[in-house]
Amino acid sequence: MLKLIHLTDTHLTLPGKPLYGLDPEARFNAAIDHIGRHHGDADCMVITGDLTHWGEPEAFQILKHGLGRLPFPVHLAIGNHDDRETFQTAFPDMPGDENGFVQYSVDTDVGRFLILDTVLEGTHGGWYCQNRLDWLRRQLSRADQPVFLFMHHPPFPIHLPRLDRISIAQADAVGDSILSSGKVEHIFFGHVHRPISGAWRGIPFTTLFATGHQVPMEFGETRGVPDEIEFTHEPPAYNVVFIEPGHTVVHTCNYTFSGGGITFGESVDTDHAKRAAGEAATAAG
Repeated sequence: MLKLIHLTDTHLTLPGKPLYGLDPEARFNAAIDHIGRHHGDADCMVITGDLTHWGEPEAFQILKHGLGRLPFPVHLAIGNHDDRETFQTAFPDMPGDENGFVQYSVDTDVGRFLILDTVLEGTHGGWYCQNRLDWLRRQLSRADQPVFLFMHHPPFPIHLPRLDRISIAQADAVGDSILSSGKVEHIFFGHVHRPISGAWRGIPFTTLFATGHQVPMEFGETRGVPDEIEFTHEPPAYNVVFIEPGHTVVHTCNYTFSGGGITFGESVDTDHAKRAAGEAATAAG
């Protein structure tokens, strides 16, 4: 079994600079602290893009410093808010493909992780060009084990109109490649700043809240300017994923919650016994 931490959309800025009324550095560090305390036994972590908000070198250094406090490897995907060249300078050991995209494979005990690069410079929309698609097809054809995909943009509509406008443009080509391989077991992505799960073309998928700001759950016609995205201060989260052959379980952790559990001083067995006694008394009466 493999224990994976999935984090997304950290949107780190310059040190001390707030973003949409929040401190992304503080929220990121709180996540790292919480993961270190409670899930130091994880096998690895994947962050699915928008590591920074404007791609500044200083923001990538904040990310690098925080990740250095974790006792397990971290695999990074870039998002539309990241600068590819600056990322590669900050993380020179991070693999890439033959065309300079941040795409690579990671072999694990439960299967092959494929980290995809869905970024087109100068736009927030997702893009998966022919060179990247050819790389994906080669990786899928060569895989002799289950494949788990990690990317920033979703390759399908999620019924949030403002975000569907900036999903991967080549969705059909990506979907045909994934489906025809018959090897992809789960798709993990970021970008949408909401907890969403389901299946696309029969393949399960998962995404989650960002560590910083969130996107409102707004269906149907959008209010205001259609191309503008509103944000909320809903709590951040990370996911804890357990993967074993044929079985993937995803738990969401709202890591800023500091309350304890509620107990009534009774065990579950005692509670059921009292209920059974009450039902018996009602029937007898």
